Amino acid sequence: MILQLFALLFLLVALQGAQATCQINRRRVVRSFNPHRNASSKTTPLQVGNGNFAFGVDVTGLQTFSPFATMSTWGWHNFSLPTTKGQTSVDDFTGLDWWTHGQLVNYNQPNPAESEISNWLIQNPQRVNLGTIGFWFNGQDVTEELLQNKSQTLDLWTGKISSSFTYNGTPVEVETWADPNSDTVGVAIESELFSKGSLSIFFDFPFPTQNKFDAPFVGVFNATDKHTTRLQRGESKATIQHDIDSTSYFTSILWDSDAAIAGPIEKTHRYVLQPLGETKKIELSVSFSPVLSTDIPSFSDITAASSIWWESFWRSSAFIDLSQVKSPNATELQRRTILSQYLTAVNSASSYPPQESGLVNNGWYGKFHLEMILWHLLHFARWNRFPLLWRSVPNTYSQYLDSSVTRAKLQGYDGARWGKMTDPTGRSAPGEINSLLIWQQSHPMYFAELEYRSFPNDTTLKAWDKVLTATADFMASYAFFNESTKYYDLGPPMYPASENTNPNATINPAFELAYWRFGLDIAIRWKQRQNLTIPDKWVGIRDNLAPLPTADDALAIYEGIPNMWREKATVQDHPAMSAIFGLLPPPSSGPTLNMTVVKNTADKIRDLWDLGDCWGWDFPMLAMNSLRLGDVDRAVAYLLHPLFEFDDAGYPVGGSRVPTPYFPGSSSFLLAMAMMAGGWDGKPGTHFPEGWDIQVEGFVPGL
Repeated sequence: MILQLFALLFLLVALQGAQATCQINRRRVVRSFNPHRNASSKTTPLQVGNGNFAFGVDVTGLQTFSPFATMSTWGWHNFSLPTTKGQTSVDDFTGLDWWTHGQLVNYNQPNPAESEISNWLIQNPQRVNLGTIGFWFNGQDVTEELLQNKSQTLDLWTGKISSSFTYNGTPVEVETWADPNSDTVGVAIESELFSKGSLSIFFDFPFPTQNKFDAPFVGVFNATDKHTTRLQRGESKATIQHDIDSTSYFTSILWDSDAAIAGPIEKTHRYVLQPLGETKKIELSVSFSPVLSTDIPSFSDITAASSIWWESFWRSSAFIDLSQVKSPNATELQRRTILSQYLTAVNSASSYPPQESGLVNNGWYGKFHLEMILWHLLHFARWNRFPLLWRSVPNTYSQYLDSSVTRAKLQGYDGARWGKMTDPTGRSAPGEINSLLIWQQSHPMYFAELEYRSFPNDTTLKAWDKVLTATADFMASYAFFNESTKYYDLGPPMYPASENTNPNATINPAFELAYWRFGLDIAIRWKQRQNLTIPDKWVGIRDNLAPLPTADDALAIYEGIPNMWREKATVQDHPAMSAIFGLLPPPSSGPTLNMTVVKNTADKIRDLWDLGDCWGWDFPMLAMNSLRLGDVDRAVAYLLHPLFEFDDAGYPVGGSRVPTPYFPGSSSFLLAMAMMAGGWDGKPGTHFPEGWDIQVEGFVPGL
């Protein structure tokens, strides 16, 4: 009953503000893109999960041959602090001072005189692989190649992975599920190999690393002396406690058949569950938790809950059906759309913002980046999946508000300066780019405005007011009045979104200026809606921001950049100027956009930009710019660009710059598709290529 009520609540909330007609046969469309494999991928698993927990499997339905990760929102580890005198505490870190408008300002950057504590803060905490579960062939040296008839399918409609294979002439059938309400995986295995005593199930526990990127696998299994595990048995159940330095967590196992667990195997942390007697089928629930829990859902509870949750997920949101379009481009867009929705629900709908690689593997030590939070999560609002968005937003901003206010105050600013690369502690990891990036500052305004569009009430206004006020206070305080030009400048020192310029030369970057105005516009509007006093400083800064910089009749990365559009170094990395008229709507205050300049910019990016140096969200960002400019075919071309790849299971390929998967690619793709399906202010409705027979349901126009 509780699960049914939850599903109903999810349905009602998701549809508020947009009544879906539900004429599309959603189950048929979704299931037509169920991923199927006959061998394990070298880079990506198939996954089951719930946003806060995910379990990645190889072709056996477990983690037998490829130790893909079991990851969570709460599973983090700190290595021991340095022992060098003066660097033994987080409080010993002092950062570096930079000249900023004639004053020395302290920034959270690695200090060569404090290299050990600086590096510790960068590398800690790191997200841990909670453990692996796989088939144990009772000591036999078995490889994946020795298995026959391998087949695996992920049912997107229910969240079930069905796997089968044959070993030594005997079939093995596996079902893998995840509980939507806990960090629990459910597994059912059927095979006569159990009764023959030649097949069992192992549980193994890796040791974390200090690698910046741990992909495709997380942790190592050959450092057994650096951590400990302890087994406690019960009747048809067991608990394994894993201790890594000061980090402890528990793996609780529940099974329904006659079986016994033993271990660890010598010089490992591997435990083996052996079905006994004539057992031919076993159902398992394996729950991971930071504290010992006795409330473990049964396998049948997990399957029922998963089926209800996923059907509600697919039925209650906006939807796009391209199945009637006789075009390979439409089919591929549909495939990416369906698979991206599943994967972002599994990997990104968490109580904290997701890391770039979600819950598949570790990038940047498993930490998440606040400048990426917009790309990761904004699509949940555009697809009317607010309950998933509300898991982390605005809670993350509220939780990090105090530390962000402290950061701004230490630098002499008002309000809250949001960090960049962070973790549940709220610290921003030391780094030159980390401390000088500013485009994350306006993100709260975008989230708030989209939420208000669907929920225009006092609850929304009050939920965001404190965050938006502190954000705008910093934005007004950060802008520097230029006595020569009589405008307010942004920077230096600073990094733009492309992160590839000289921070001491970077002033008034085009996208950041436009986004600054957008943010202050929303903050002012927020106060107006509540009949509250609008700070004069907000209005004064907004109305006197420096103009958008140009070069060769097109937008420039920043004001005064040498040889813009004429040297390769100026046309690399993120082409953020395209977001000024794409991700962002036209400005609601100040000078109107020069559309000739905007169109020239789009043309120059198309013709001159080094797209080989782009990845992830760049292509959907360019597609949104093309849509606003009325070039739907160009938008589709960007979304299907050869360098913007998705693998057979829908994971966004990282490419040469970052490991696979790179989930900002998935989420920004969904944002662009929502723009095609729902339109935007002034141009609502669909924006697909001429002649495409499409159906959409449940979209609200974007900003």
